[in-house]
Amino acid sequence: MAKESVKARQRKREKMVAKFAEKRTALKAAGDYAGLDLLPKNASPVRLKNRCQLTGRPRGYVGYFGLSRNVFRDMALGGKIPGVTKASW
Repeated sequence: MAKESVKARQRKREKMVAKFAEKRTALKAAGDYAGLDLLPKNASPVRLKNRCQLTGRPRGYVGYFGLSRNVFRDMALGGKIPGVTKASW
């Protein structure tokens, strides 16, 4: 489980990226790189990290569900994710 401060930082970055998305695309289309430099660093989508929505774990991220592999497995076996069943062949 990640620290609350790490998860809060990630949420703050996500909000900042969403806030400046239109402005960034306009500046990039215009080729105004000096204007891009004036934007906050955390407004860049490159600074986002894929993290589990529940635990904040950065490794073993399953993108389609937004969960780490551990949480995904627990939820799938518990029947909390519709349509997901354990494979057997």
